[in-house]
Amino acid sequence: MRLYLSIVIPAYNEEENIRKSVLDKVWKYLSRQKYSWEVLVVDDGSTDKTADLAEKFAKEHKDFRVMREPHRGKGGTVIAGMLAAKGEVVLFTDMDQATPINQIEKLLPKFSEKYDIAIGSRSGREGAPLVRKIMAYGFMLLRTLVLRLPYKDTQCGFKAFKRSSAKKIFKKMKIFSEKGRARGASVSAGFDLEILYIARKLGLKVAEVPVSWRHQEGTKVNPIKDSWEGFRDLVRVRLNALLGLYR
Repeated sequence: MRLYLSIVIPAYNEEENIRKSVLDKVWKYLSRQKYSWEVLVVDDGSTDKTADLAEKFAKEHKDFRVMREPHRGKGGTVIAGMLAAKGEVVLFTDMDQATPINQIEKLLPKFSEKYDIAIGSRSGREGAPLVRKIMAYGFMLLRTLVLRLPYKDTQCGFKAFKRSSAKKIFKKMKIFSEKGRARGASVSAGFDLEILYIARKLGLKVAEVPVSWRHQEGTKVNPIKDSWEGFRDLVRVRLNALLGLYR
């Protein structure tokens, strides 16, 4: 039987969240579903007990597996997991479950409607600090002006792909790759931009779907650092496009 759904969860120093039983919540939801599934926890070279705790959980829960990867930031870690996934549909989501795993119910129907990609879209950003909301608005203006991406929310870490579409996109990534390296926590602000820009260049059909989301304490977002990196990566995507590197 072919595997239906793969879920990729990047993890960098997520010991606290794992101890809060976030993986157990994911397992409890998926264990009630009728389709086949797998969960790949992709450790991003964590310096705490993230990988050990995830492996312990995987030994006790069928269909969970752990990939230990060198530290390369969220972008490269997600790419490694997406390329290793075996499901017909592949989703990546954050360990903190700011968007709960049950929101996949809103994305999966889009693949029956002939969409290639379904992306979560947050509304209101419940609980988010004012600075996060200002960052989001400014970034939205920039990406619209520079990349002409027609989406309300490109940055939600809850995106699902047909496996065939994921392979096409992630093999064309230029700024982010599974061979890159990073220092410290890195949310790879331009990662989602490159994904969606390549998807449009390939003519893939993208559905933007409203999902529940709530700000989680302990987020690794750094307002100044990530705003700068997001702007830098946005420019790099545009330059790569002008040079024809995404053809």
